[in-house]
Amino acid sequence: MDTSVIKELNTFLEGNFMAIHAYEKYIHHIDDSEIKQTLQNIQQDHKQHAMVIAERIQNLGGIPVDDVGMMGSVAELINKIKGSAKNLAPILKDALLGEQRGIEKSKELLTGDIDPESLELVKGILKHDQKHVDLLDKLLSDTLN
Repeated sequence: MDTSVIKELNTFLEGNFMAIHAYEKYIHHIDDSEIKQTLQNIQQDHKQHAMVIAERIQNLGGIPVDDVGMMGSVAELINKIKGSAKNLAPILKDALLGEQRGIEKSKELLTGDIDPESLELVKGILKHDQKHVDLLDKLLSDTLN
């Protein structure tokens, strides 16, 4: 069992759990059915990514985390303190920034000690996450215009 790879993948997994929880909050505060569906689709992608990463961790002999971890809990608390917004622009902007931060943080994994199979898995997920960024950017742009 390579504990450094498992630790890195668990960190990545925590990030996906943070995204899942954040989208739950966004979805709850959206009335527009099309945008709500888009956010639900993105949330489902993160859930699928979490399942794939958890399976990879298990295949490496590790135990996958099952929540956001300490830093994620702090971030979620801060988001709750921000309050809710019925206005689409702040929600979409927050989702976009969250996706961008998640990608940047996850790219740090790619420079660490990670096996080739896990590396390809993470790269594939990040490529998919970049599509989320592009979609959210377009939705935000359309909302502001």
